[in-house]
Amino acid sequence: MPEGKIIKALSGFYYVLHHDQLIQCRGRGVFRKNKVTPLVGDDVVFQAENELDGYILEVKERKNELVRPPVANIDQAILVFSAVEPDFSTVLLDRFLVLVEFNQIIPIICISKMDLTNQEQEKQILNYADQYKEAGYEVILTSSETETGIEQLQPHLENKISVFAGQSGVGKSSLLNVLRPDLDLKTNDISTHLGRGRHTTRHVELIWVGNGLVADTPGFSSLDFNEIEAEQLTNCFPEIQRASENCKFRGCLHVSEPKCGVKEKVESGEIPDYRYEHYLNFLQEIKDRKPRY
Repeated sequence: MPEGKIIKALSGFYYVLHHDQLIQCRGRGVFRKNKVTPLVGDDVVFQAENELDGYILEVKERKNELVRPPVANIDQAILVFSAVEPDFSTVLLDRFLVLVEFNQIIPIICISKMDLTNQEQEKQILNYADQYKEAGYEVILTSSETETGIEQLQPHLENKISVFAGQSGVGKSSLLNVLRPDLDLKTNDISTHLGRGRHTTRHVELIWVGNGLVADTPGFSSLDFNEIEAEQLTNCFPEIQRASENCKFRGCLHVSEPKCGVKEKVESGEIPDYRYEHYLNFLQEIKDRKPRY
């Protein structure tokens, strides 16, 4: 049986890329029975009724998946956050980073709209960029208008499946239009009344950008930590994970335990206060979560 990759899902149809051909497939009823939903990015076994239509018979094992947006087998997440309009938010970025790290997806932080910053704002963004680099993240400063940072971003997309994610209105579609001008993806200005962008992307689709596949997604509609346990949160903050090796007690949650390697790094300024504060807030959120049965 032929195998391929789902690159688009729309109205109950799955568009499977097989060599250079796109086959429009439906899912077999057995998927509903087994509560398996094929996702964009899935590697599948299918049966072709003819050259253009077929049925998906099997979904191969996934290395990861996101629920919202529904994408599987992602190599990396390009987290697009604007420097201004809307203002750069470390707490929102850290929520994205935790979810991406938990799903074992490599994050790349892309700070957009650098052309709109004044001198003071630029200085602050550069400071944040240095701190996130120090934590261990790749950070790229970009502008769709001046094409700043595009050359730096392009090589990261080669031979990878990437998901572009971030809050609405930060310029994800604008960046993709610069990376591949023929896309002409729809973009909307910020709604000044709401202070945020209007959703312009309607479905998830993998598109070719250079030699890589990119998902332009409708954005994360859920940023909760329902799947993450308290003891797993440390692993979602690389600099906290490294510092935790010096904690006296195994299973230290870095809150009030004595001889905590993480708190020592916070006090010395090696871990920024806001990163530690976000860790504590997220930890409390996980602890306060209603138990699942």
